[in-house]
Amino acid sequence: MNTVVERELELRLILSPERALPVPARITYRTDDPYAVHVAFHVTSEQPVHWTFARELLVEGVFRPCGHGDVRVWPSKADGRTHVLMALSSPDGDALLEAPAAQVSAWLERTLRLVPPGSEGEQLDLDEELAGLLAP
Repeated sequence: MNTVVERELELRLILSPERALPVPARITYRTDDPYAVHVAFHVTSEQPVHWTFARELLVEGVFRPCGHGDVRVWPSKADGRTHVLMALSSPDGDALLEAPAAQVSAWLERTLRLVPPGSEGEQLDLDEELAGLLAP
């Protein structure tokens, strides 16, 4: 059985130290893809922009800087509030997004209760996946 944990968030796209734009987003965790976090950013295009990265990266990034390459995550404090910053890089461009740490942490707690760290592999039916790959 596949279980989904979703949360709507209002992120901020940081354009400069003085300027940011609101970006509605949906963050999703699915037990049939237990290692990943899926984020859909609702920007000005007709279709949302989708990113997928390791749940472990977001878990660690709430507490300390982590990641390299396309996705980097780290905690930050501004105006007395704690945030999680996500730097995303692709051939189409770069984005720095700020999320409320309390909302991200509460959502992560739900995913971690559902699938504790280290038990992700138990969610996968590797025999079925392998049979599907080897089927004529």
